[in-house]
Amino acid sequence: MSCILNIETSTDVCSVAVSRDGECLLNREDHCGPNHAVRLGTFVDEALAYIDSRSIPLDAVAVSCGPGSYTGLRIGVSMAKGVCYGRGAKLVAVPTLELMAVPVLLNHDLDDDTLLCPMLDARRMEVYAGVYDRALCEVRGVQADVVDAGTYSEYLDRGKVLFFGNGACKCFSVISHPNAELLKGVEPLAKNMFPLAEKRVAEGRTEDVAYFVPFYLKDFVAKTPRKLL
Repeated sequence: MSCILNIETSTDVCSVAVSRDGECLLNREDHCGPNHAVRLGTFVDEALAYIDSRSIPLDAVAVSCGPGSYTGLRIGVSMAKGVCYGRGAKLVAVPTLELMAVPVLLNHDLDDDTLLCPMLDARRMEVYAGVYDRALCEVRGVQADVVDAGTYSEYLDRGKVLFFGNGACKCFSVISHPNAELLKGVEPLAKNMFPLAEKRVAEGRTEDVAYFVPFYLKDFVAKTPRKLL
Protein backbone atom coordinates (compact mmCIF):
# COMPACT_ATOMS: atom_id res chain seq x y z
CA MET A 1 0.00 0.00 0.00
CA SER A 2 0.99 3.63 -0.40
CA CYS A 3 1.78 6.52 1.89
CA ILE A 4 -0.38 9.41 0.71
CA LEU A 5 -0.54 13.07 1.66
CA ASN A 6 -4.21 14.09 1.35
CA ILE A 7 -5.18 17.75 0.78
CA GLU A 8 -8.74 19.11 0.85
CA THR A 9 -9.54 22.79 0.19
CA SER A 10 -12.71 22.75 -1.93
CA THR A 11 -14.89 24.53 0.67
CA ASP A 12 -14.22 26.88 3.60
CA VAL A 13 -12.68 23.99 5.53
CA CYS A 14 -8.94 23.42 5.13
CA SER A 15 -7.71 19.93 5.97
CA VAL A 16 -4.63 17.76 5.48
CA ALA A 17 -4.08 14.11 6.40
CA VAL A 18 -1.40 11.47 6.06
CA SER A 19 -2.56 7.93 5.33
CA ARG A 20 -0.81 4.61 4.89
CA ASP A 21 -2.05 1.05 4.44
CA GLY A 22 -5.70 2.00 4.92
CA GLU A 23 -5.09 4.01 8.09
CA CYS A 24 -5.11 7.75 8.78
CA LEU A 25 -1.86 8.51 10.63
CA LEU A 26 -2.16 12.28 11.02
CA ASN A 27 -5.00 14.75 10.57
CA ARG A 28 -5.16 18.55 10.67
CA GLU A 29 -8.32 20.63 10.14
CA ASP A 30 -9.30 24.30 10.22
CA HIS A 31 -13.05 25.01 10.22
CA CYS A 32 -12.77 28.79 10.73
CA GLY A 33 -12.08 29.63 7.10
CA PRO A 34 -11.67 30.26 4.42
CA ASN A 35 -8.07 30.26 5.76
CA HIS A 36 -6.44 28.11 3.11
CA ALA A 37 -3.69 30.58 2.23
CA VAL A 38 -2.74 30.83 5.91
CA ARG A 39 -3.25 27.32 7.23
CA LEU A 40 -2.52 24.95 4.34
CA GLY A 41 1.23 25.53 4.25
CA THR A 42 1.52 24.95 7.99
CA PHE A 43 -0.53 21.75 7.81
CA VAL A 44 1.51 20.39 4.91
CA ASP A 45 4.78 21.22 6.69
CA GLU A 46 3.56 19.29 9.74
CA ALA A 47 2.52 16.35 7.58
CA LEU A 48 5.84 16.18 5.73
CA ALA A 49 7.76 16.49 9.00
CA TYR A 50 5.71 13.58 10.38
CA ILE A 51 6.51 11.46 7.31
CA ASP A 52 10.21 12.34 7.36
CA SER A 53 10.60 11.71 11.10
CA ARG A 54 9.45 8.14 10.54
CA SER A 55 11.42 7.63 7.32
CA ILE A 56 8.25 6.82 5.40
CA PRO A 57 8.55 7.20 1.61
CA LEU A 58 5.85 9.50 0.22
CA ASP A 59 4.25 7.75 -2.73
CA ALA A 60 1.48 10.15 -3.75
CA VAL A 61 -0.32 13.40 -3.03
CA ALA A 62 -4.10 13.30 -3.28
CA VAL A 63 -6.05 16.51 -3.72
CA SER A 64 -9.73 17.27 -4.00
CA CYS A 65 -10.34 18.16 -7.65
CA GLY A 66 -13.76 19.78 -7.47
CA PRO A 67 -16.29 20.97 -7.96
CA GLY A 68 -15.59 23.59 -5.34
CA SER A 69 -14.37 27.07 -4.59
CA TYR A 70 -12.16 28.49 -7.34
CA THR A 71 -9.73 30.01 -4.85
CA GLY A 72 -9.74 27.00 -2.54
CA LEU A 73 -9.14 24.48 -5.31
CA ARG A 74 -6.43 26.64 -6.88
CA ILE A 75 -4.54 26.85 -3.58
CA GLY A 76 -4.91 23.15 -2.84
CA VAL A 77 -3.86 21.97 -6.29
CA SER A 78 -0.91 24.37 -6.40
CA MET A 79 0.33 23.02 -3.07
CA ALA A 80 -0.18 19.43 -4.18
CA LYS A 81 1.77 20.01 -7.40
CA GLY A 82 4.60 21.65 -5.51
CA VAL A 83 4.95 18.70 -3.16
CA CYS A 84 4.79 16.26 -6.08
CA TYR A 85 7.57 18.10 -7.90
CA GLY A 86 9.71 18.40 -4.79
CA ARG A 87 9.27 14.83 -3.59
CA GLY A 88 8.88 13.01 -6.89
CA ALA A 89 5.44 11.80 -5.82
CA LYS A 90 2.45 10.90 -7.96
CA LEU A 91 -0.58 13.22 -8.14
CA VAL A 92 -4.05 11.78 -7.47
CA ALA A 93 -7.28 13.71 -8.08
CA VAL A 94 -10.27 12.88 -5.88
CA PRO A 95 -13.72 14.24 -6.91
CA THR A 96 -15.15 16.38 -4.12
CA LEU A 97 -18.67 14.95 -4.21
CA GLU A 98 -17.41 11.36 -4.06
CA LEU A 99 -15.26 12.33 -1.10
CA MET A 100 -18.30 13.74 0.70
CA ALA A 101 -20.04 10.38 0.31
CA VAL A 102 -17.29 8.41 2.09
CA PRO A 103 -18.28 9.21 5.71
CA VAL A 104 -21.93 8.57 4.84
CA LEU A 105 -21.09 5.12 3.53
CA LEU A 106 -18.87 4.34 6.51
CA ASN A 107 -21.16 5.64 9.27
CA HIS A 108 -24.66 4.75 8.11
CA ASP A 109 -26.40 1.44 7.53
CA LEU A 110 -27.88 1.91 4.07
CA ASP A 111 -30.39 -0.18 2.16
CA ASP A 112 -29.19 -1.59 -1.14
CA ASP A 113 -31.32 0.81 -3.19
CA THR A 114 -30.48 3.97 -1.22
CA LEU A 115 -29.05 6.77 -3.37
CA LEU A 116 -26.63 9.47 -2.24
CA CYS A 117 -26.86 13.10 -3.34
CA PRO A 118 -23.95 15.24 -2.10
CA MET A 119 -24.49 18.98 -2.68
CA LEU A 120 -22.25 22.04 -2.75
CA ASP A 121 -23.87 25.39 -2.17
CA ALA A 122 -24.15 28.04 -4.88
CA ARG A 123 -26.21 31.23 -5.11
CA ARG A 124 -29.93 31.36 -4.35
CA MET A 125 -31.49 27.90 -4.80
CA GLU A 126 -28.69 26.61 -6.98
CA VAL A 127 -26.42 23.72 -5.98
CA TYR A 128 -23.79 21.55 -7.62
CA ALA A 129 -24.76 17.95 -7.08
CA GLY A 130 -24.41 14.38 -8.26
CA VAL A 131 -26.36 11.20 -7.56
CA TYR A 132 -24.52 7.99 -6.61
CA ASP A 133 -25.39 4.47 -5.55
CA ARG A 134 -23.82 2.63 -2.61
CA ALA A 135 -20.86 1.58 -4.74
CA LEU A 136 -20.19 5.24 -5.62
CA CYS A 137 -21.15 4.61 -9.23
CA GLU A 138 -22.69 7.63 -10.90
CA VAL A 139 -26.45 7.39 -11.29
CA ARG A 140 -26.40 10.96 -12.53
CA GLY A 141 -23.30 12.99 -13.23
CA VAL A 142 -22.31 16.21 -11.49
CA GLN A 143 -24.18 19.26 -12.69
CA ALA A 144 -25.66 22.58 -11.61
CA ASP A 145 -29.23 22.27 -10.31
CA VAL A 146 -31.78 24.94 -9.55
CA VAL A 147 -33.67 23.10 -6.83
CA ASP A 148 -37.46 22.97 -6.68
CA ALA A 149 -39.91 20.35 -5.47
CA GLY A 150 -39.48 18.21 -8.57
CA THR A 151 -35.74 18.44 -9.24
CA TYR A 152 -34.90 15.00 -7.86
CA SER A 153 -38.31 13.35 -8.13
CA GLU A 154 -36.99 10.85 -10.70
CA TYR A 155 -34.72 9.38 -8.02
CA LEU A 156 -36.96 9.94 -5.01
CA ASP A 157 -39.76 7.96 -6.65
CA ARG A 158 -37.44 4.93 -6.74
CA GLY A 159 -36.61 4.93 -3.03
CA LYS A 160 -34.67 6.74 -0.32
CA VAL A 161 -32.26 9.51 -1.30
CA LEU A 162 -29.83 10.97 1.23
CA PHE A 163 -29.00 14.65 0.72
CA PHE A 164 -25.94 16.12 2.43
CA GLY A 165 -23.26 18.78 2.14
CA ASN A 166 -23.29 22.55 2.59
CA GLY A 167 -25.93 22.95 -0.11
CA ALA A 168 -28.42 20.44 1.25
CA CYS A 169 -30.04 22.29 4.16
CA LYS A 170 -31.52 25.07 2.05
CA CYS A 171 -33.00 22.51 -0.33
CA PHE A 172 -35.23 20.99 2.32
CA SER A 173 -37.37 24.10 2.31
CA VAL A 174 -38.67 22.89 -1.07
CA ILE A 175 -38.02 19.11 -1.13
CA SER A 176 -40.88 17.44 0.71
CA HIS A 177 -40.85 13.95 -0.77
CA PRO A 178 -41.19 11.21 1.90
CA ASN A 179 -38.15 9.40 0.53
CA ALA A 180 -35.88 12.43 1.01
CA GLU A 181 -33.59 12.43 4.06
CA LEU A 182 -31.25 15.23 5.14
CA LEU A 183 -27.90 14.41 6.75
CA LYS A 184 -26.30 17.36 8.55
CA GLY A 185 -22.64 18.00 9.27
CA VAL A 186 -21.15 16.21 6.25
CA GLU A 187 -18.11 18.02 4.84
CA PRO A 188 -15.32 17.08 2.44
CA LEU A 189 -12.34 16.31 4.69
CA ALA A 190 -8.84 15.02 3.97
CA LYS A 191 -9.11 12.29 6.63
CA ASN A 192 -11.83 10.62 4.54
CA MET A 193 -9.95 10.87 1.26
CA PHE A 194 -7.58 7.92 1.54
CA PRO A 195 -9.98 5.07 0.57
CA LEU A 196 -10.58 6.78 -2.77
CA ALA A 197 -6.97 7.90 -3.16
CA GLU A 198 -5.49 4.47 -2.41
CA LYS A 199 -7.85 2.86 -4.91
CA ARG A 200 -6.77 5.30 -7.62
CA VAL A 201 -3.09 4.70 -6.89
CA ALA A 202 -3.61 0.92 -7.05
CA GLU A 203 -5.40 1.29 -10.39
CA GLY A 204 -2.75 3.63 -11.79
CA ARG A 205 -5.22 6.50 -12.10
CA THR A 206 -2.80 9.37 -11.54
CA GLU A 207 -2.58 12.83 -13.11
CA ASP A 208 0.00 14.69 -15.16
CA VAL A 209 1.48 17.06 -12.59
CA ALA A 210 2.34 19.69 -15.19
CA TYR A 211 -1.04 19.92 -16.88
CA PHE A 212 -3.65 18.93 -14.31
CA VAL A 213 -6.33 21.50 -13.44
CA PRO A 214 -9.26 21.03 -11.05
CA PHE A 215 -12.97 21.11 -11.90
CA TYR A 216 -13.91 24.65 -10.90
CA LEU A 217 -17.48 25.70 -10.21
CA LYS A 218 -17.10 28.25 -12.99
CA ASP A 219 -16.77 25.34 -15.42
CA PHE A 220 -20.38 24.43 -14.64
CA VAL A 221 -21.56 27.99 -15.27
CA ALA A 222 -20.00 28.00 -18.72
CA LYS A 223 -21.80 24.75 -19.59
CA THR A 224 -25.11 25.50 -17.86
CA PRO A 225 -28.08 26.49 -20.05
CA ARG A 226 -29.02 30.14 -19.69
CA LYS A 227 -32.42 29.29 -18.23
CA LEU A 228 -30.66 27.87 -15.13
CA LEU A 229 -28.71 31.05 -14.44
